[in-house]
Amino acid sequence: MAASRSGVGAEAAGDSARKPPRARTPFPVAAATLVGLIILWQIVVIVFNVPNFLLPSPVSILRDMIATWRELLRTTAVTSYETLLGFALSVMIGVPLAVALAASKAFERAVYPLIVASQAIPKVSVAPLFLVWFGYGLKPKIIIVVLVTFFPIVINSVVGLKSLSHNMLNLARSMGATSTQVFWRFQLPNALPGIFAGLKVASVLAIIGAIVAEFVGADSGLGYVIMNAAADINVPHQFSAVVLLSVIGMVFFWIIERIEKICLPWHISVRRDRIDA
Repeated sequence: MAASRSGVGAEAAGDSARKPPRARTPFPVAAATLVGLIILWQIVVIVFNVPNFLLPSPVSILRDMIATWRELLRTTAVTSYETLLGFALSVMIGVPLAVALAASKAFERAVYPLIVASQAIPKVSVAPLFLVWFGYGLKPKIIIVVLVTFFPIVINSVVGLKSLSHNMLNLARSMGATSTQVFWRFQLPNALPGIFAGLKVASVLAIIGAIVAEFVGADSGLGYVIMNAAADINVPHQFSAVVLLSVIGMVFFWIIERIEKICLPWHISVRRDRIDA
């Protein structure tokens, strides 16, 4: 009986050892930290009697968001649409461009330095030119978002596409794989972690691009709300728009992260059995 019990215990211990540990999510800890910072913020404003036009309290910001929720909802939809459209266009441009750069050394030598040099130009300085060329509609805003976001997509995609090991490449060729098969079955899957890393960075930068465009010239959007609130010295309303911008960025980032986990269940960054420190 004792032997059987010990055998069952050993089997159970083996099963528990074979089960992958549950993936730990940082969201509960991050939410608790955020709540703590908000409480500390409220206390500081009350204790030091900080004027509302210098630093509004979280309660003041919440009141403003409730009072102006219709306007904020409409402008949030405008900024989200600009961000999503520009981000999608940058993906459609950046990934094929990265494939071309990784496939041709001559093309890389001719184009890659120009891509890097284009990022040294402040987008705020060229945004007025886009307004002159394309007007005050949606087009200049989309172009600015693309200019801000396509660079990390291209760079990370190129790095991923070039990271296929020579041993894997030689193995594929020894098995008679064509160049097309090598790309779709070996090179692209190997590059997906790098591509998604670029997409996650670009998803946050897209918000910055949309706001830069709205600062320069717009009649709607959260950037327009911030500019008007600054002119009226309505600091709580400015903070309301900033909070919503942060929420949009977090949602976009989370969507890309979820897609990454669906597409890359085999990668160490999303596997449940990874070893976390």
